[in-house]
Amino acid sequence: MIDALRGAPGRVPLSSVDDVDAFGDDVQLALWCSYELHYASFVGVNDAWEWEPGLLEARRVLERAFTDRLMDEIGPPRAVPASDVASTLLEIATGDGPSLSGYLLERGSRDEMREFLVHRSVYQRKEADPHTWAIPRVRGRVKAAMVEIQYDEYGDGVAAEMHAELFAATMRALDLDPAFGAYVDLLPGTTLATDNLVSMFGLHRAWRAACVGHLALFEMTSVGPMGRYASALRRLGVGPEARRFYDVHVSADAVHQHIALDEMVGALVSQDPSLSGGVLFGARALAAVERRFAGRLLTSWRAGASSLFAPLLPERLAS
Repeated sequence: MIDALRGAPGRVPLSSVDDVDAFGDDVQLALWCSYELHYASFVGVNDAWEWEPGLLEARRVLERAFTDRLMDEIGPPRAVPASDVASTLLEIATGDGPSLSGYLLERGSRDEMREFLVHRSVYQRKEADPHTWAIPRVRGRVKAAMVEIQYDEYGDGVAAEMHAELFAATMRALDLDPAFGAYVDLLPGTTLATDNLVSMFGLHRAWRAACVGHLALFEMTSVGPMGRYASALRRLGVGPEARRFYDVHVSADAVHQHIALDEMVGALVSQDPSLSGGVLFGARALAAVERRFAGRLLTSWRAGASSLFAPLLPERLAS
């Protein structure tokens, strides 16, 4: 994929993915590169690659491998009564899983917090953008609710208050380079999958209900962990301005979770009950990739190892 993008737009000769783990590093990095063409792209890459049929054909192969693997794990989207969607989302939101926020609050080191921020930067430095793709694909109350949530994510129209910019301040406080993609070469497939999932949902109209379900669960499971991350940073001596990213989410998402569940999801399945299975698939897929992501970090840290491909050496720090 990378070799192809360095040249003129055309065919992307991917090797077979039939016997490759769809959550593996190569599949997820290739998919991530193809999706990033729809965002900021890459220096030196021809803009015509974004809609090049050869690229889209290769991306379809990667997406099919990814979705097939997800369906093997959580099952395909299945229609359920619209009246059951809210209660099922609440069950998913309260499910058990490894707690990164609990670990970092109780015993996380400064180096581990740095690694956590590096992992999350692949999404947080463009926070809200993937979900925003879904706005033109929904209507009425669903659209209004999504716009209300996204407006907060974009800082109520104030550039410095955009959540992506607040995250940059947190990175700088821990001597990290906040430039988007600065550390992508260190990220495993389990991290890239968390970003690829929402890009896939946002970029495909067919996955619009899954994008709504993803955003809903995102907001419904945010308040507690964000509060713990803020407390972990406080314990590590990080000042209030650098903690604002997490403090803002605690207050904003306390409201967003109700808008997401009662207005956004409720209106969508009321308008079209056939989309209920897609909503729940999006939520379950988010929970699945997050479990895998958290497991990778916690397993590495408990073994005294870096969760990245290589430890963060001094030359990779902004200071």
